[in-house]
Amino acid sequence: MDPREQLERIKLGAAEVISDEDLLAKFERSERTGKPLRIKLGLDPSAPDIHIGHTVVLHKMRQFQELGHQAIIVIGDFTGRIGDPTGRSETRRQLSEEEIRANALTYQQQVFKIIDPERTTIVFNSSWLAPLTFADIVNLASKVTVARMLERDDFETRYREGRPIGVHEFFYPLMQAYDSISLQADVELGGTDQKFNNLMGRNLQRDYGQEGQCVVLTPILPGLDGVQKMSKSLGNYIGINEEPGQIFGKTMSIPDELIVPYFNSATRVPHEEKLAIEQGLRSGSLHPMEAKKRLARQFVEEYHGAEQAALAQAEFERVFSRGQAPDEMPDLRVPAAELADGRIGIVKLMMLGGMAPSNSEARRLVDQGGVRLDDVRVESPGDSVAVVTGMILKVGKRRFARVVVD
Repeated sequence: MDPREQLERIKLGAAEVISDEDLLAKFERSERTGKPLRIKLGLDPSAPDIHIGHTVVLHKMRQFQELGHQAIIVIGDFTGRIGDPTGRSETRRQLSEEEIRANALTYQQQVFKIIDPERTTIVFNSSWLAPLTFADIVNLASKVTVARMLERDDFETRYREGRPIGVHEFFYPLMQAYDSISLQADVELGGTDQKFNNLMGRNLQRDYGQEGQCVVLTPILPGLDGVQKMSKSLGNYIGINEEPGQIFGKTMSIPDELIVPYFNSATRVPHEEKLAIEQGLRSGSLHPMEAKKRLARQFVEEYHGAEQAALAQAEFERVFSRGQAPDEMPDLRVPAAELADGRIGIVKLMMLGGMAPSNSEARRLVDQGGVRLDDVRVESPGDSVAVVTGMILKVGKRRFARVVVD
């Protein structure tokens, strides 16, 4: 593609590009010199697994790679010790080096399910941040005012409400900016919630005598509820390392209005097919159920392969279209010591089996009528239920477990 076409390709599905003119100039220089652009994406290993929401920016990185540019994944083993304060109402718990190291390893394994390892360099920001002297840090901090930091919504809100802000949290955007300086990044990718951090890098590069990086921001993907940002803590996520059947079933549960955003932002489906799906849904010639099956199959295929995708679809149709329980399901082991006269609280049973992310979510599922034991609806989250080995607990439309009393 020529530079103008490259720009239009990158803008597809992007929430914002800062700026079109600067990015076009970089593409033109790259074509003229034959030198690929250096595309930076920082990932703080704050949790061990990546979900579909995280993949949106990785798909944009893949587009840059397909245009011939070099991906640089910055594993924030140093910044991860602070944790990104973006969107936080309180100071994050600082992770231990052991937690960071373990999470970073899984990140490396998972990102290559989306981006091309041949065009990717993985670096750790401790390699340039750890050696900085205190004089270096003072010099870096002198480039930004406290007033500028308090322009961030999260900092400003916490300051106004009298909630604590650690001084070390101000260093997070500075360190992320220093990553761009050290790498001489041409472009930085991030979600729309990273705009402040990414622009800090663009501005500070100029203070250090470099050309400012362009910033390409991607949309924040709503979770399965269609309302809040996809998050493991909210239980509204699809993990890319989940079992194929779980991925397929969760995808089938999304609201119809998320079909097109999920296709556009989180899959490698060709652009022409995405347009056809959107037009089919709008005209009514494509039923949302069929579009969801196509989306669910795509997710499973991208992370587990075509064979597993076909099996997951067949199992979904057998179980949910015909109202049957799956042939295979995990065991939910209940220690006999947890039972009183053979009974156990339904919320406790669900938590033992990992069928809900929290007690409050378990209670909500029961209240909504989404929990059944041997196909009998559980009426109240306060219910104590009798259990024996072989009973089947069903949560929602897609989660099954076979009770085993130890």
